[in-house]
Amino acid sequence: MEPRVAVVGVGHAGFAPVTAGVSYKELMFEAAQRAYHDAGVDPRTEVDSFVCCSEDLLEGTSIFDEYVPDQLGAMQRPVQTVAADGLFGVATGMMLIGSGLASIVAVEAHSKVSDVRTLGAIEAFALDPVLNRPLRFPTHAVAGLDMNAFLERTGLTEEHCAMVAAKNRSNALDNPRAAYPAALAVDDVDDSAPVAWPLRELEVAGRADGCVVVVLAAAERARELTEGPVWLLGAGWASGSPSLESRTWGETEPVTTAAESAYRQAEITDPQEEIDLAEVDDTYAYKELQHLEALGLVDAAGLAQLLEEGELEPGGDLPVNVSGGSLGQGNLFEANGLVRLLECVEQLRDEAGERQVDEAYVAVAQSARAVPSTSAAVVVLANDEGAGG
Repeated sequence: MEPRVAVVGVGHAGFAPVTAGVSYKELMFEAAQRAYHDAGVDPRTEVDSFVCCSEDLLEGTSIFDEYVPDQLGAMQRPVQTVAADGLFGVATGMMLIGSGLASIVAVEAHSKVSDVRTLGAIEAFALDPVLNRPLRFPTHAVAGLDMNAFLERTGLTEEHCAMVAAKNRSNALDNPRAAYPAALAVDDVDDSAPVAWPLRELEVAGRADGCVVVVLAAAERARELTEGPVWLLGAGWASGSPSLESRTWGETEPVTTAAESAYRQAEITDPQEEIDLAEVDDTYAYKELQHLEALGLVDAAGLAQLLEEGELEPGGDLPVNVSGGSLGQGNLFEANGLVRLLECVEQLRDEAGERQVDEAYVAVAQSARAVPSTSAAVVVLANDEGAGG
């Protein structure tokens, strides 16, 4: 099927544990300016609709979308908020364009988590208010339980998860926007402080501020704006059980559901053969492995071998999180999905510098708000060669 929507511009700002003296509005303005310049568009006259991905709880402001038009160049223009991760916003933009309601859409997501002083209390709102929230279950404890169930089911070990943490933080050394790059050995991860058994400190992504803005365009308009569009071949999203007692521990069914939808649209029948690189959620190190399985990129039995043989490294058969992922770049909360997509776009444009993957034609970006809630989104992207153009 001929692709109908493309990424024509990307911009980012921040990517630091603390952005002192800079407001979320200034981060958004900087990222938006870069994205519009990259796309070659004037937001005041050429962008038909704007999508902001944010949660009022994290912003500390009710009806947050009322506070975003000025810094996005969207005054008195159609603006909407998607209370979810940035890839959900991309899916919304694809639908706006696919329906004919818009020709160009800007999608924004950001994090100013350094301003949040009660994050634990906010995260508790993701739990069932009657059955779970009164237990005061910390988010990391939920992750520890899920990690233990995942390792038990697959036969993977704590050392395999430590290998992911070491890989991604080391990958981040080649990424100038990464907030947490480090040359780590597996032993360094194993020796880090326990958080919630079997989870350790260096297996948890550190928080970061930042913003990403993406400009999407209909196919005809994309061809006018750029010689190298990155096509959005498919998108899927799903949510799982909100309660701890009714979810399937050690698995991530929403990612599987979202991937099946995205692959169907992209006409991908064998993701292990057709996907050249993957940027997946790794807010906890074990999640990278769990998500690779759910995406159908490798079965559980093959995960250990791929890790041990270095096939998930930048030069391997399946490069995963060559950007450093959230472990290396930081946990940008609602912006994580757009951070994953940003890397895919740079790779497919051959603009990733020292971390450029050879023969990158088709990529998958995946996000998850998986702990303690359970929702996920998947987007398949390709350059002209990957899309058959």
